[in-house]
Amino acid sequence: MDINKVVLIGRLTKDPELRFTPDGTPVTTLRLAVNRRPNREGKTETDFFDVIVWRRAAELCSQYIKKGYRIALEGRLRTRSWQTSDGQNRSKVEVEATNVQFLDRPRQANQMVEEELVEGGEILDENAEDTDDIPF
Repeated sequence: MDINKVVLIGRLTKDPELRFTPDGTPVTTLRLAVNRRPNREGKTETDFFDVIVWRRAAELCSQYIKKGYRIALEGRLRTRSWQTSDGQNRSKVEVEATNVQFLDRPRQANQMVEEELVEGGEILDENAEDTDDIPF
């Protein structure tokens, strides 16, 4: 049995970018900075991750969080490959989020998101569908 699961807690390095696929599905990209534990010299290193969030969770991320906000997420690693216009092969490893939790939220946003969760179900815990191509 193979396992592909990632759990991260970190801060956004820029505001979320909301886009829509050609069929209208919302998708948001995030850049997350995650600090490592301090090494023996007391220095803390930081890792940076590109994250993709789909559907209603994508819309909520773009609406309620911004650069500097702290979030927790669960997801899986995903590799994308493409060819540039000049013929070079490129690839990228990303985290495809399946569960996002806002850890730093303004009180008003916190209340609004909780109300939507009660009315609409577990909208932040969606299982993202596998898609071969991301339209950007």
